[in-house]
Amino acid sequence: MKLTSSDGAEIALRPTRYQFRAATRRGHGRDWDANWLVVRGDVTMADGKGWSFEDPCLTTWEARALGRWLRDVLAGTVAPSPFDGGGDEQLLVFTEPNLALSLGDRTAKRVRLRVHLSLESLPPWSNDQNLWMALGEVT
Repeated sequence: MKLTSSDGAEIALRPTRYQFRAATRRGHGRDWDANWLVVRGDVTMADGKGWSFEDPCLTTWEARALGRWLRDVLAGTVAPSPFDGGGDEQLLVFTEPNLALSLGDRTAKRVRLRVHLSLESLPPWSNDQNLWMALGEVT
């Protein structure tokens, strides 16, 4: 998936491989080892500064949930959420906290998403590995 902002900020996320290539589904239920995806992220900020990361931060189930959430955003069934630090923001979060998304607002012609990065997904020059980083509002 690739999200581009009108101010030039951009993030591209794509699964590159399974984390545990030799893992296979065993029996019934969820086999976590067989479903971890290594995701490559290429990020460019509005000022042109950018970085890349590659980390096993999504499962196959979470990737499907992300796709459903994006379709629901476009359909208008996801409510926008505040981003005021008050803790009321509703993030789409995953098992690994490297990536999260939230809906800023929507109009008839534009959807404004926020992409939040932390830990291994942060830029290499970041000093705080526990900071959620919002990449502007991506449309």
